[in-house]
Amino acid sequence: MRTNYVLVDYENVQLASLHGLNSEQFKVLVFVGASQSKISLGFATSMQTLGDRAQYVQITGNGHNALDFHIAFYLGRLATQDPDAYFHVISRDTGFDPLIEHLRSRQTPVMRSASIESRWQW
Repeated sequence: MRTNYVLVDYENVQLASLHGLNSEQFKVLVFVGASQSKISLGFATSMQTLGDRAQYVQITGNGHNALDFHIAFYLGRLATQDPDAYFHVISRDTGFDPLIEHLRSRQTPVMRSASIESRWQW
């Protein structure tokens, strides 16, 4: 079964939980801003249930789109390391769409959704 990497823009989308991602095929990276200091207890608990398949990535520095650039970097790195995987960017930010279209044109299965509740179709 292919790995599904879920990259969450937590500055843009504050999820209540990661319901539906508690299976071995999912790996979750949650990106938080440098000055972001609060995460809901429910969300933190759902991250813990994933064990080593989930991690927080707190960016360093501030600036316009700083967190987005971190997500783009990790997305490219993961796509290189695991070219058979699926990739999901959870964000309302349409600025990711040109990158996603470029990756798709290179046969990388990636999509952006505003929530994890969206059912992913390939």
